[in-house]
Amino acid sequence: MVKNTIRPFDQPLEPRAEWDTPMFNLAQNQFLQAAEIMGLDENIRDRLLFPQRTLLVSFPCRRDEYSEVETVFGYRVQHILTMGPTKGGIRYHQDVNLGEVSALAMWMTWKCALMHLPFGGAKGGVRIDPYKLSRAELQRLTRRYTLEIFDMIGPDKDIPAPDMGTNAQVMAWIMDTYSLQIGHAVAEVVTGKPPVLG
Repeated sequence: MVKNTIRPFDQPLEPRAEWDTPMFNLAQNQFLQAAEIMGLDENIRDRLLFPQRTLLVSFPCRRDEYSEVETVFGYRVQHILTMGPTKGGIRYHQDVNLGEVSALAMWMTWKCALMHLPFGGAKGGVRIDPYKLSRAELQRLTRRYTLEIFDMIGPDKDIPAPDMGTNAQVMAWIMDTYSLQIGHAVAEVVTGKPPVLG
């Protein structure tokens, strides 16, 4: 017998459900401890406790055999936008989730602030094992993910970089896909790409 796991429409969605992961709970607790030591105003504290913007996408990933299409989930989280463009890596991993990328985006905000960099924190990811993909599958996945997050990224919005499971080649595909949509080369849309690309 299959258990019904779909939430009935008359039950409200728990506001923390999407972020309720050990990593995001850790990031929040660290921040709350620091906020208490600093005597941070509670309005500012509450504002920084959750990401300002999150995007969850699902999209098809076609395998080389053409007969198999897998639906995968992707994320892009921008923790705070008031510092300037956001900055943070993109990871490909089979266990990535919204809570994880939200925690990493929050930590990226603190890292940028500590170094006096004019960026807010961001992080992205795709829930897939990149080491089980062929080069062609990885390229198709990356280009599709880029199109899904296209409206969120850009040199003046959000600048991705490599992270776990991604590398300079993945950044080159992101740059190329973004540039094709804009109509000219936009080298500054990502960092960590091959040096020959700028």
